[in-house]
Amino acid sequence: MTLPLFTASFACWRAAHDLIAELPARKPALDAIVKLSIKTIPNARTAETLGAEREGSGVIIGRDGLIVTIGYLVLEADSILVLAPDGRVFPAVVIGFDHATGFGLLRATAAIASRPIAFGDSDSVREFDQVMAVTHAAGGGPSGAYVVSRRRFTGYWEYMIDGALFTAPPRFDHSGAALLDRDGRLIGIGSLWVGDALNTGVAFPGNMFVPIDLLKPVLDELVSHGRRREPARPWLGIYTEEVENHVVVTRVLPGTPAADAGMRRGDVILGVAGQSIGGQGEFYQRLWASGPAGDDVVLHVLRSKTVQQVKIRSVDRLAYLRARSISS
Repeated sequence: MTLPLFTASFACWRAAHDLIAELPARKPALDAIVKLSIKTIPNARTAETLGAEREGSGVIIGRDGLIVTIGYLVLEADSILVLAPDGRVFPAVVIGFDHATGFGLLRATAAIASRPIAFGDSDSVREFDQVMAVTHAAGGGPSGAYVVSRRRFTGYWEYMIDGALFTAPPRFDHSGAALLDRDGRLIGIGSLWVGDALNTGVAFPGNMFVPIDLLKPVLDELVSHGRRREPARPWLGIYTEEVENHVVVTRVLPGTPAADAGMRRGDVILGVAGQSIGGQGEFYQRLWASGPAGDDVVLHVLRSKTVQQVKIRSVDRLAYLRARSISS
């Protein structure tokens, strides 16, 4: 669901002018929000799009130094420093990454916060709920916001989640930021700045947060094994955009299965394994249901006014990275 434009605009104005109710109802454990400074390995494949040096926030969720953040910050990480609110600095290592949800897990070398952030219930969050977006004080600290939309989010990088939380007004220091409910509990992790938080075709800037309830079923597996135990999804290495219900390839990443199979920018994907698709979301559903990573995927592609079949040997996305950034 999405708020009407007028209601969302009014909510955004109230939050921007600090006219919302005091948030949260109980004082949150803000000392559990840390700043992350990451450097990638040399020649990291993700450096071109995400940078070789990255900064964002993390949220301490365990007394043993367990930190949750948005996963793209820590892909191919070589070194990670954690800045505590009191100025102390600790090294950390990546212990888990989940491509399906986008979460990353770190463990600092020492316990940082006396009171970790408790999980809330993101499934119960509704439009017009008052929330608080929080980063480390060096990144801006806490600010009030409203949930203006809850819906499926489909990303161009072979990524899709249901029930994403869209908030306004936007923050530019969103990467890994904590989204807290009225009780100071964690309900989401910051992922993106978006230009149309309402998804109505009208410019309405906001942020997209990944709901914390998506982490709960796989948290133990990520801590114990670094990833889900189930077979990895097939990954092709293409960026796509939905244009009038057509899936158009906008980029083919070098050295990926799609590049090896000859996929090109401008190809229009019409179907997967003989089944037609009606948009980007359906493309991902067909792709991920076609089998585990390592299986062949047959795409039906419109190119130069002719329909062609392109067979691609899919891979696990983590295998594409130059170094596994997950340490047991």
